[in-house]
Amino acid sequence: MSRIRQRATRVLLQIGPKFLPFADAATDDLPLSRLLRLSLFQVSVGMALVLLIGTLNRVMIVELEVPASIVAVMISMPLLFAPFRALVGFSSDNYRSALGWRRVPYIFRGTMVQFGGLAMMPFALLVLSGTGHAQEWPVWVGWLGAGGAFLFVGAGLHTVQTAGLALATDLAPVESQPKVVGLMYVMLLVGMIASSIIFGVLLADFSPAKLIQVIQGSAVVTIVLNGIAIWKQESRNPLRAAQAPSKPSFAQSWAGFTEGGDANRRLLAIGLGTMGFSMEDVLLEPYGGQILHLTVGTTTALTATLAIGGLLGFWLASRILSRGTDPFRMASAGALVGIGAFGSVISAASFHSPWLFGAGALFIGFGAGLFGHGTLTATMNKAPPGQVGLALGAWGAVQATAAGLAVALGGILRDIVANMPDRQVLGPATGYVFVYALEVALLVLTLLAMVPLLRRRTVLTA
Repeated sequence: MSRIRQRATRVLLQIGPKFLPFADAATDDLPLSRLLRLSLFQVSVGMALVLLIGTLNRVMIVELEVPASIVAVMISMPLLFAPFRALVGFSSDNYRSALGWRRVPYIFRGTMVQFGGLAMMPFALLVLSGTGHAQEWPVWVGWLGAGGAFLFVGAGLHTVQTAGLALATDLAPVESQPKVVGLMYVMLLVGMIASSIIFGVLLADFSPAKLIQVIQGSAVVTIVLNGIAIWKQESRNPLRAAQAPSKPSFAQSWAGFTEGGDANRRLLAIGLGTMGFSMEDVLLEPYGGQILHLTVGTTTALTATLAIGGLLGFWLASRILSRGTDPFRMASAGALVGIGAFGSVISAASFHSPWLFGAGALFIGFGAGLFGHGTLTATMNKAPPGQVGLALGAWGAVQATAAGLAVALGGILRDIVANMPDRQVLGPATGYVFVYALEVALLVLTLLAMVPLLRRRTVLTA
């Protein structure tokens, strides 16, 4: 068996540089096999995201008959921890353990918190729905349990992702960091796509017992994947603990991070751009079904279309950024692609063109990939010495919070505009078009926010 595994590994490593995205991120000190193993923490994060946003969203509303308003509150619970990602990154930058680790303890803690949330979640959901013997419990117990479970899973995955990306950055040489980041996010998308397929198959014949098995199975898989991911990745450095220099406060570190004003402008651009690429997340499929009269199978394929676009965007951005291109220009290119993509989606209603709609969805993902990779690379490049974790945490906090708020705001604005009297300029498409047009405006504001950054970069290089 070991011979077969070794032979398969050799074959994979031989074909990797030619066919696997970002396989050229590997170096002699950081081989592809080690990179792929480290990226498994992103697979577990993708699995948790699909479970929270996709699978449980539908199961709670349809099979468990939980009111949609309560479901919306439950799903938004992980956002409460997103702003603390900067604090997690800062803490991992300055953490000193007896073994000399910085990132591994935080990945382990995040994994255990995520495991705990997944372990208690199915029973809390059953109490919330009042299914079977759960009818004996008060409703508020279900609310409290489900809210806590969702919050724990969100806190765990945000902690794991922040510390994991910081560890990947620590291990990679500077010239390979854009490609390593690209590989990490490719694996996030792979984890989301694979998990959505597996969950769909396992829960095709739904029952409360299967729901418990699937969620708790996900908890076990989370521990296994993250354990394999961090095994012998971060080298032990007892001298780091023995020296024990004075630890700066978070306020001092944040002041150093934002010194000069560029950091605040970068975070503003990240927030605006993320909102611009996220408000349509819950609207594309209903738009395709209600306005273009597409089948359920066709609209479901939009998830794969967006993912493919994102993969292509990350791949291209990684290739170009590794040559020394300004990451702000890459992010600006992504915003421009997004503006054209939303224009295509809006025009699809007037021309009744599913192909125009599909192309728009593909390029939304593509533009988001360029923008996300560009802003993340810029954040890493601009991070002060010893503050990579803080910088990545700040990027993740702004990105996650902006995405969550944008998704909620998109649905609310669509309903408000669609129900306004004498506002049906485009008929049923009015609410959708308003949100898409607002996303175009947000992407224009993103470009304006990045103009000074581009100018400063030009002056510095000149």
